[in-house]
Amino acid sequence: MNRDSPPIDINSLVIHGDQDWTQPELNDTALAPAIHTASTYSARTSGEFSVMANEPRHPRYYARYGNPTQARCERLIARLENAESALLCASGMGAMSTTLLSLVKAGDHIVAQRAHYMGTAQLLTDLLPGLGVEVTLVDQRDADAFGAAARPNTRLMIVETPSNPTLALTDLAAVARFARERGITTLADNTFASPINQHPRDFGIDLVLHSATKYLGGHSDLIAGVVCGDSDRIEKIWKRSVTLGTNVSPFTAFLLLRGLRTLPLRVARQNENALALARFLEGQPAIARVHYPELASHPQHTLFKRQMKHGGGVLSIEFEGDAQAGYDAAKRFAASLKLARHAVSLGGVETLVVHAASMWEASLAPGQMQKAGISPALVRIAAGLENAADLCTDMQAALAAAT
Repeated sequence: MNRDSPPIDINSLVIHGDQDWTQPELNDTALAPAIHTASTYSARTSGEFSVMANEPRHPRYYARYGNPTQARCERLIARLENAESALLCASGMGAMSTTLLSLVKAGDHIVAQRAHYMGTAQLLTDLLPGLGVEVTLVDQRDADAFGAAARPNTRLMIVETPSNPTLALTDLAAVARFARERGITTLADNTFASPINQHPRDFGIDLVLHSATKYLGGHSDLIAGVVCGDSDRIEKIWKRSVTLGTNVSPFTAFLLLRGLRTLPLRVARQNENALALARFLEGQPAIARVHYPELASHPQHTLFKRQMKHGGGVLSIEFEGDAQAGYDAAKRFAASLKLARHAVSLGGVETLVVHAASMWEASLAPGQMQKAGISPALVRIAAGLENAADLCTDMQAALAAAT
């Protein structure tokens, strides 16, 4: 199956989309993909070796440049994100840092939203400014703010929607339209939505990034990241990855391929469970507010309907009371759960719950958490695949213990 094949449903794509019969050396008759653990590959002639060494991203040259297992996984993810190409990295932050370091240099300027994954926020506020890259942070809910913050030296706009952990949305079409008019590259972190619920490239975004650790892998057993886009940009990012050594291991690529086979089924169930939990928790007197874009009460529900298919598997809640009372109730709630697990991350088969302030307070000052919308009383819930009624029962008991 190659890029010119007729379009197929996503449930078929995740099963067959990594195959490319135009390159038979990348396929065999085994139903499970081979794990190519070789660090290097031999050539039959000097001429063949020269081709391998100079052809961009040749899968059988040297493992830091790529390998056949990785190539299969990248081909599938690129198709899932309606992109020409993709690059797998050793982690989501490996993909983010490699991408940024390939697109900007000292003297350049980035516009990004304030609410970002913690690692991305540290990259934008600490590492890049130290390398001479200016960064302006704006409120993602104000699409005009991105344009207002742009300068003549702006090279990149970075968005994350829905954002972590408050599920605020960014208007992808508006940001992409402004950036395209001025020749600015756009990058969207699509981890929370997944390709099942949202396609940023359909709204004009240039590059789409995932922490593949989350929904793409889906079983809490791998660490990986991926960036997707047009071939020219991805090749540029790949060249930087070769220098930085952010390549993914072949076994991780194999695990990721296996997880992708069930991506539509898993995310559909997580969507259902998250919506059921959001509706249940919205009616509890101990809860001040529920953040979930598919709820009609979400302040950006209209935007949600325009750019997402479903609300995703993550929601967050805030407890009633003043800052200290809410903080204490949130911690007790998370610690009282029996079925849902008290752990960071998301996207796996199990429901995970974390008290956001406890997770972020080690790396963000109170003022930074406030700007990011992280309340002391906020709890993030990443729905798994359990029975929704069982999850509601578990959370009802934890609410009673917390309040």
